[in-house]
Amino acid sequence: MGVVKRGEGYWVSLDPAVGSEIQGREIQAARPCLIVSPDDMNVTLPRVVIAPLTSGGQPLGCRPEVEFKGKSARILLDQLRSVDKQRLGSKMGKIDLAVWHPVLLEMLT
Repeated sequence: MGVVKRGEGYWVSLDPAVGSEIQGREIQAARPCLIVSPDDMNVTLPRVVIAPLTSGGQPLGCRPEVEFKGKSARILLDQLRSVDKQRLGSKMGKIDLAVWHPVLLEMLT
């Protein structure tokens, strides 16, 4: 796998726990996710921070609406999760940071 970058979308296998992840009960299988961790972390650590993408779900201020792969989607920034890079499947594309990064910063401050 090449270098993983912030803002890229990947298929991510979320079940069961892998590598250096915290153990726990998982509820989802592979789904599209957005890499939200900073690039210096993505290069150095074996884990990345992701936010799942969904075409459904309740609209909230912490769930920016985007068009991704020709479909309407929401970035579930309220469901951030750290996952081992072994979980990453194929790269799906990229979502411009201007669309979602300000919402993430507002959530965390």
